[in-house]
Amino acid sequence: MSASARRREIFHRVLADGYVDAKTLSTALGVDSSTIRRDLDALAREGKVERTHGGAKAVDGVSFEVPYVLKKDVRRAEKTAIAESAAALVADGDSVVLDSGSTTYEVAVALRHRSSLTVLTNDLRIAKFVATFPDVRLLVSGGELLGSVYTLIGDHAVAFMSQYSARWAFLGADAIDPTAGITNTNTLEVPVKRALIAAAASTVVVADHSKFGHRTLARIATIDEVDRVITDSGLPEDLRGGYHGKLVVTEVPNGS
Repeated sequence: MSASARRREIFHRVLADGYVDAKTLSTALGVDSSTIRRDLDALAREGKVERTHGGAKAVDGVSFEVPYVLKKDVRRAEKTAIAESAAALVADGDSVVLDSGSTTYEVAVALRHRSSLTVLTNDLRIAKFVATFPDVRLLVSGGELLGSVYTLIGDHAVAFMSQYSARWAFLGADAIDPTAGITNTNTLEVPVKRALIAAAASTVVVADHSKFGHRTLARIATIDEVDRVITDSGLPEDLRGGYHGKLVVTEVPNGS
């Protein structure tokens, strides 16, 4: 892989995940850590990323509208395992709020065989998929479309969520840290995500292991404000503390 292609891949990962770890990149891309450091430094000079200790993150204050196509196949096996664990909480007849995102989309996929669900969402891709369920009541927020990520935001989306009281909310995250809590790169999404949490009796955060141990610009919620945090078994042991018994680690099947 050429340096330019490698840096494009690194930048896409930053856009998709909000953060990249240099050691992980070195292994994934098959180059030594000094090469990755040079790549990250070059991207930082171009203003595309912000360097951190051990990696890089999305630039604070810049709202990248990450195309869904960049997210959907990143850590797909992990997202599927997380989604199946999350969907196991939901019973037939429950009401469910689904936040926008590629992991919450997989939660929708895992819920496809439930009956008599009521689903609320501000994600147009999720809405289109849930509309194919044979036995569902689907409620879609209004609002302004956020670029190519299929997310509806703004006052109308917030007002929509405030009208309802659901059993479950499944929330995505750009970054998770025991102290900083659940944070998001794009500040425009924060009011809707807060309204989503307020609309549900129980909030479950669904996020793969790459989101942990980092913080981004805008706080969505503290750990105390959510009921469960579901991730995959790729999360290192040293990042599993501080979640007050709310962390659920799901095994990813071998060969996935």
